[in-house]
Amino acid sequence: MKVKFNREKFMTAFQTAASVAPARSPKPILQNVKFEVTAESATLLVTDLEIGIRIEVPGVEVETPGAAVLPITRFGSILRESSDEMLNLQADGQGVAVQGQRSEFQLSVEDPNEFPVVGQFTEEKYQEVPARLFREIIRRTIFATDNESSRYALGGVKLEFIKDKLTAVGTDGRRLAKMEGPCMSVGGDPAEDASIIVPSRAMQLMERALDDSDAEIQIAAHSNDLLVKSQRATIYTRLLEGRFPRWRDVFPQRDGVSKIEMPVGPLHSTVRQAAIVTSEESRGIDFTFAGGNLVLSGKAAEVGQARVELPISYDGPEISITLDPRFMIDFLKVLDAEKTFTLEIKDSESAAVCVTDDGYGYVIMPLARDR
Repeated sequence: MKVKFNREKFMTAFQTAASVAPARSPKPILQNVKFEVTAESATLLVTDLEIGIRIEVPGVEVETPGAAVLPITRFGSILRESSDEMLNLQADGQGVAVQGQRSEFQLSVEDPNEFPVVGQFTEEKYQEVPARLFREIIRRTIFATDNESSRYALGGVKLEFIKDKLTAVGTDGRRLAKMEGPCMSVGGDPAEDASIIVPSRAMQLMERALDDSDAEIQIAAHSNDLLVKSQRATIYTRLLEGRFPRWRDVFPQRDGVSKIEMPVGPLHSTVRQAAIVTSEESRGIDFTFAGGNLVLSGKAAEVGQARVELPISYDGPEISITLDPRFMIDFLKVLDAEKTFTLEIKDSESAAVCVTDDGYGYVIMPLARDR
């Protein structure tokens, strides 16, 4: 194999691919990136046997096709430390040579034929989803997952495909994030129970691998695994097994709730201020709505106390609820600071529900007042 490539473009793709490789493995070859070159394309492949990625590299000039296994640490350091715009790479049975304008490196590498197969997208039946929407779905749900849970399969995002709609849900049992958006079935409608749980780590990789230039992505779900294809990347992941909470029960038709329009940016600032005096032992903040004001008050015996006001458009009866400020901040961080959302609250013991006008819902369970 003999190629010439743009260092910056190669490094971007290499870093995305390398994030899949395990830090430790009984199979040392998995701690490498396989580089495959044909006359038509140049592709990086990585897998840890649970998750895999194939990502095409732009800006590669191919003189001789072939394949090579690139050690992540050493080759990654060459890409980062070099100042050359273009680098030359040559691989044979003896190793890999990387050459810049004033530098040259010889690396000992493993046999590319020993590298495990990384799945390709050859599906005829799949769901097509706008790439921008899918990235937003990941951002707005993944933070609410819980990789420590053993009772439920909470370490991933649940995806449900029902006709022309995709619903994604992430929860850790104390808060729940739900995002909906359109999708299109290709090759036939999905089964009625087309729902899967995708590991959080795989969802993070998908968000990272999607490019701003991607228009649509293709998603093919099977009973045990999932394939996602964008313009330049294909990602394979095994699915999580286990039960997922009955999340629809968290969004009941609620009577007697107060619906309050809240400004994202000002509320974010106010909550961060009130959270200054919270501690591990006393995390809760009292949210009190009355007389056109929201008053946030927090207190921790070993830290101090805070009281912060925010004018709002609410003049109903006083309502007070105690929430974990971290959960509210996580929600506000993924929204546009210039926008507003609707906060639905009933009393101190009922969940607070946050709803936007673009298919996003977020539920926070209240804390006990005698925290």
